[in-house]
Amino acid sequence: MPVVIVGGLHGDARRSAVRELLAAVPGSVALHHDLATAAGGTVRRVVRDASGELSRGETPLVNDCACCALREDLLPELWRLAADGSTGLAVVELWDSVEPRTMAEVVAAHGGEALDLTNVITAVDPALVLPYLANGDDLAEAGLAAAPTDRRTVGDTWARQLEYAPVLALVDGADADEEDRALLAQLHPTARQVRTGSGELARAAFAGFDTAAAAAAQHPACALLPQEADEAGVATLVWHRHRPFHPGRLYEALEGLVAAAARSRGRFWLADRPDTLLAWDAAGGALRVESSGPWLASLPDAAWEMVPPVRRAAAALGWHPEHGDRCQHLVFTSPGLDREGLAELLDACLLTEAEFAAGREAWKRLPTAFGAFLDPVS
Repeated sequence: MPVVIVGGLHGDARRSAVRELLAAVPGSVALHHDLATAAGGTVRRVVRDASGELSRGETPLVNDCACCALREDLLPELWRLAADGSTGLAVVELWDSVEPRTMAEVVAAHGGEALDLTNVITAVDPALVLPYLANGDDLAEAGLAAAPTDRRTVGDTWARQLEYAPVLALVDGADADEEDRALLAQLHPTARQVRTGSGELARAAFAGFDTAAAAAAQHPACALLPQEADEAGVATLVWHRHRPFHPGRLYEALEGLVAAAARSRGRFWLADRPDTLLAWDAAGGALRVESSGPWLASLPDAAWEMVPPVRRAAAALGWHPEHGDRCQHLVFTSPGLDREGLAELLDACLLTEAEFAAGREAWKRLPTAFGAFLDPVS
């Protein structure tokens, strides 16, 4: 049974896309788990087709986690529909803050021969892209947290929903302008944009989806990051260097760097942690810095066999004779972006020529400024 996942924080746009699929694909059925009832200890499930509601039910929380309950309940419901044999397309309509990657990987990994994940779609109102991206509120403050421990923000959740899906279903209202469209195109330039009502959405739902390729495209080491662009007042700066960052100067510049763009992401390295590939992910005024494992240049040759081919290929494309795959590759996208000022600030955070010439033993003695991000709390 073909399965398509439709997600996104833009609830009206998401519901519009689902209604169009139900109307366009014979025998299609939508499943939606409403996590808004999680505070009461349950998640509400609604199954419907183009004519209306077919059934509803509840499933208890799993480990106080609404998303965990969704995962536990989703597959049995999909298997039930598949066994019936009359469903032409199962449309999994995610709740607002649920990120599509998690559910896509669950369906792909455990669906067996009964289920075929045919695509992932994020529904978008272009006029709301920037307001949601710039929203630094915690999901809990917005009533959208999926668990008591959910510490995500509206901005970073929306960014991941937008950038994971290969198809964007656009509900383009009168409020959207050229700046909104340019921002959307620069944030996810490889996405297929399909306007609802165009008749293309149903075809896009069956186009096919590869979870391994989608995961690789999000991994900091080989992510498909946007390219340089400047259109309708929206710009994208791609900043690429090989010299390492001075940890103290970079840390002091973080506030200005994060505030400089609506969205920034990429990979980087610090002089005091030369073997660690660090991921940069910022939206809504909030920054997440995480270790993404070792740079390939720091691994013994024998370990390369355990590295996925796509990671080895990405490293080879930018291999440096001295630093290997270690690099600074950060991308900033925003309306009104000060590209020159941003590049100047980033360059000032690199090691100076004298600091670089002092060598790695001297680098190890630099202040460990990123401990709050990277060192586990004892």
